Amino acid sequence: MHNEVRVFSPGTVSNVACGFDILGFPLESIGDEMIVRKTTEKGIKINNFSDYKLPLDISKNVASVSALALIDSLNPDCGFEIEIIKKIKPGSGIGSSGASAAGCVFAINKLMGDPFTIADLIKFAMKDMENDGMFEHPDNIAPALLGGFVLVKSLSPLEIIKIPTPDDLYCTVIHPHIEIKTAYSRSILPKDVSLVNATKQIANFGSLIHSLHVSDYDLIKTSLNDHLIEKHRSKLIPNFYQVKSAALEAGALGCSISGSGPSIFALSQGIDRAMKVEQAINKVYSGTSIEFSTYVSKIGDKGVKLI
Repeated sequence: MHNEVRVFSPGTVSNVACGFDILGFPLESIGDEMIVRKTTEKGIKINNFSDYKLPLDISKNVASVSALALIDSLNPDCGFEIEIIKKIKPGSGIGSSGASAAGCVFAINKLMGDPFTIADLIKFAMKDMENDGMFEHPDNIAPALLGGFVLVKSLSPLEIIKIPTPDDLYCTVIHPHIEIKTAYSRSILPKDVSLVNATKQIANFGSLIHSLHVSDYDLIKTSLNDHLIEKHRSKLIPNFYQVKSAALEAGALGCSISGSGPSIFALSQGIDRAMKVEQAINKVYSGTSIEFSTYVSKIGDKGVKLI
């Protein structure tokens, strides 16, 4: 049994236009790295080897909070030191904290000989953050651990369904370097929605799930439309509709907000098309004073993995 492991924990796109809070997928080429090792002293220690400021207080860092939930259940005769090499900017909308939580519980589980199932790890990684009242949503956590498209059927009891991913489906992401707090992004959403829009959303979501099962790219294209959330959260993202228009004109199947923003994702058939979409959306933000990053990635099939 190893005393140290290094893992890659992927970033994730959640909501996926019409799947608010219940659908997500991981990004194969965008993620954090974590090194977790056993220590003779019990407890958790966090070290940050990132350009981003992260809380080292174990009650305030999502990685250690998730780890403590696992440890409380297992009661091992050792402790753990966690080195975070964060490559996903916190508050980016592509699952930064979810990657930390998923990667940490996966790594500790490996060090202890895999006593827990992936379903167990998802529950540990979703533990409440006591100080700010926020919790990690399973539409980030579940795809980060399982890989592929993941549908969250129920929270209580937790029911997760893995959806097939078409082989030639790629994601392009643009991340404006601004921060949008998830709590605020959620607070601006309406408490009630119209029956007409709810019906449209359900139809799109059902069509999207079917299109993923049968690899119907034309149906994916007509299903990636959000009638409930996008119009509200897009107000927080500069040039959102210009980016969306440029992505669609470049041949993207669909384009919407990743998580609570500010990142924007577009799905395309084939790597060449996804790269053309990247060039098109680059042009939009190159004309602004906002710093940004873009990524092209295949949908990750494996989730967190040892490296």
